[in-house]
Amino acid sequence: MGSFLSSMLGGSEGQDSSASSESSSGISSFHSSARWQLHFNGCKDSSQLMVIDFAASWCGPCKFMEPAVQEMANKFSDVQFAKIDVDELSDVAQEFKVQAMPTFVLVKQGKEVDRVVGAKKDELEKKIVKYRAL
Repeated sequence: MGSFLSSMLGGSEGQDSSASSESSSGISSFHSSARWQLHFNGCKDSSQLMVIDFAASWCGPCKFMEPAVQEMANKFSDVQFAKIDVDELSDVAQEFKVQAMPTFVLVKQGKEVDRVVGAKKDELEKKIVKYRAL
């Protein structure tokens, strides 16, 4: 509860204050629309690829994709991975026009360059390889 409160109140020393939580996995999970907006706005000037994983805790295909996404986050350390629970941050999901889960939105310099809808790990990996090099 303490880390949740500190993240809501601006983070604590030693933590990345741009994300609500970031595990050692290299995937940042966002639990606040304000935190997400801060992070997203901070990435608009970067040419680094960001993969936004829109998922839900009750979604079977989302659970199926978790290990594959984790593997990609480990493999592509030059790519940012963000996870957003569509039930928790429905406004963000609406902003990106997410209609099915999982949806993976690939973003560069604040603009969507591509997306993958569904549990298609091979297609997602191919697109990550393509866009990270551009």
